[in-house]
Amino acid sequence: MQELINIRRRAGFVGRRHELAAFRANFDTRPEDPEHRFVFHVHGDAGVGKSSLVRELVRLARERQALTAMVDESVNSVPEAMETLSGQFAQQGRPLKALDRLLESYRRRRYEAESAASLAQPEEGPTAGALAVAQAGLVGLGMLPAVGALAGAVDPAQLARGTDHVRVALGSRFGKAEDMQLLLDPLQVLTPVLIAELDRVAADAPWIALFFDTYERTGLFLDTWLHDMIASGRYGSLPAHSVLTLSGQGPLNPNRWADCADLVTEFPLTSFTDSEARQLLAAKGVVDEEVVRNVLRLSGRLPVLVSTLAENAVRQGSSDDPSSTAVERFLKWERDPVRRAAALDGALPRQLDEDTFKAALTADASRGDATALYGWLRTLPFVTGSGGIVRYHDVVRDPMLRLQRTTSPDRWRAAHGRLAESFGRRREAAGAGMACWAQVEHDPWWAERLEETYHLLCAEPRTALAQALGDGPWACSNGGEAARRWAQAIAEAGEVSGDDTLRDWGGDCLAAVRDEQRGVEKLLGRLLSRTELDEPARANALMVRGECHSRAGTYDAALDDFNQSIALVSDKPRPYSGRALIHRALGQYEKALEDHDRAVERRIYGARTYWHRGETYRMADRHDEAIADFDRVLSIEPGHVWALASRAQAAHSQGRSAAALADLEHALDIKPDHVWSLVRRGHVRRSLGDTAGAWADLDRAMTLSPQDAWIVGERGECLRQEGRHEEAIAEYDRALALDPGYAWALGRRAMANEALGRRAQALADLDCALALNPSYNWAATQRERIRGETP
Repeated sequence: MQELINIRRRAGFVGRRHELAAFRANFDTRPEDPEHRFVFHVHGDAGVGKSSLVRELVRLARERQALTAMVDESVNSVPEAMETLSGQFAQQGRPLKALDRLLESYRRRRYEAESAASLAQPEEGPTAGALAVAQAGLVGLGMLPAVGALAGAVDPAQLARGTDHVRVALGSRFGKAEDMQLLLDPLQVLTPVLIAELDRVAADAPWIALFFDTYERTGLFLDTWLHDMIASGRYGSLPAHSVLTLSGQGPLNPNRWADCADLVTEFPLTSFTDSEARQLLAAKGVVDEEVVRNVLRLSGRLPVLVSTLAENAVRQGSSDDPSSTAVERFLKWERDPVRRAAALDGALPRQLDEDTFKAALTADASRGDATALYGWLRTLPFVTGSGGIVRYHDVVRDPMLRLQRTTSPDRWRAAHGRLAESFGRRREAAGAGMACWAQVEHDPWWAERLEETYHLLCAEPRTALAQALGDGPWACSNGGEAARRWAQAIAEAGEVSGDDTLRDWGGDCLAAVRDEQRGVEKLLGRLLSRTELDEPARANALMVRGECHSRAGTYDAALDDFNQSIALVSDKPRPYSGRALIHRALGQYEKALEDHDRAVERRIYGARTYWHRGETYRMADRHDEAIADFDRVLSIEPGHVWALASRAQAAHSQGRSAAALADLEHALDIKPDHVWSLVRRGHVRRSLGDTAGAWADLDRAMTLSPQDAWIVGERGECLRQEGRHEEAIAEYDRALALDPGYAWALGRRAMANEALGRRAQALADLDCALALNPSYNWAATQRERIRGETP
């Protein structure tokens, strides 16, 4: 059916001759020709035919044997856009296999990221990255997003300055340094692979043509990425014979695209000329002059309306406008009352699949065969989409919604209430078996929740707003993209419900979240300014804003927000755990343990609170209590790898090397590539005299994560303890080349230099370590000792 629909639409395409000619001619110029353009930008108001033109441009590109792919508003992030591109290339027999593998790894690592807070801290005391432990630790609580994936959980700038603890936590948790980088900066890892794959498949194709439709929506997250990919060289160079087409309502951001003026051809679209509109009508068989004039009058020559009214005229032989309503213009040709009712019902959801369509049907439409009605609906000229998901054109949908809302408010409320219930059931199914904190981190659950919220707001704007506001902090905790989608749902509900307060509030939220650096924090500030926000939601907003402050390194502000959150709602474990992790990162173990205890008292289920308290006990050298908490974790989750590894570390610190070895081997049986456990088992084996086994573990860890400064430093430590000081220094140097802020490696290199009689160099290393991390007490003690022993 879809192919027949496409054929029909292609046959009816007319006009836009200048744009088509310019696009076609571009394929006749070589990329090195100054006249060649790499980017086309289609823009204009809703209904002027942008999507129709883009479909025709795709057809022209394929005529020139180009490999093509299109991205539209069905994607919600850059990785999703890459997945869409890859899928369409695969359909043309050119799979992007390397990108597919990396995207699969990205999805898998995102899913695993919630446990990335299983952090290890060197026993000598905090290093330059100790404060970042609080940030990464919050991820394990589910308090920071596993989207983008840890973008926001850990500041890459802090990593560059030496967050060795975060490297231990994430690098060890995810095995390879590449996996950690994939989570921290997915675009930097994924995009070069996309470009390399495009370059590979381009060798067998004359052109690569990529299309990005509904850019007024997708540009919010695609625009910077696409500009960087085209103009900056940040990710590598696209194949020279690539042509990109962007299509949206507004102009390109002049501040961002000013340097690309010579690369871009603008296609500004307006309503059809009289000649173009007549050409379209003639192509559809509408030639009666009276009918033609009526269509031109009613449509204002707006392409989507000309097309719809042409269908009207063909079916009914007339285009009169007896009701003077836009909806009658679209549906008056359809005499079947069931189909008319179904078309109106289908406008209610923001997007449709067959199940949603069935839920939307009212009594008038439900008399028909829903599957057949859905198939018919997809043939209408104002309904577009692919992959089983369709949308009404806004120019048609908006008046349909206004008609239903104003004609029968009771029926309007009932219809949206019914749809909210349907999406509520879908939400429950998507989150079945999950804890509440896991549901709010689960993308499918959120997708259904947003649609449920949208329809509740449409039905009862004022009464449903409180619930919608309550969801805001959870959306913010999932990152900027989730927050934007939440704000978009509120704004759109305000528009279609006619509620000015809701519309203005949604628009204000959208404006806040567009700030790429501080959008989530700004949105939380706006939420906290709302008097409708109840105490639990306000407490959540304060808690999530505390996480934003933590990411920015403003720990006093973070603690203040956690304190306020706890003052409002004192029976939740999460803010106590968050505050505890910050205290722990600051070396304030007693304060941290007090908060851990409060969290444990309030936790009804799960192992997280015990795990974090056990880690704090271990770092505070209270090993018996740490082991007791790790035992509790393992009684709840027997396969908890980090609990096994940390219990082993505590046992080793007590001198119980055999018990430590048993736990580490159990952990590695469960996860053979668990780098942290491999390195720790190497320590234990060395203490038991098994030097060969220790080196085997370090070599294996190095193979898994060759760019991990922590592992290189551990190799240096192993060499130093064997008395091989020059070799140890070489490894410490290599670790510091990978991470110049690695204070622990500086401290250990100082010990190797001292052993070789180089006291001045040892003191210089310790000075550098303490400059990076003034609270590195072990380094301070060693410096004072060497100074005291120096003649």
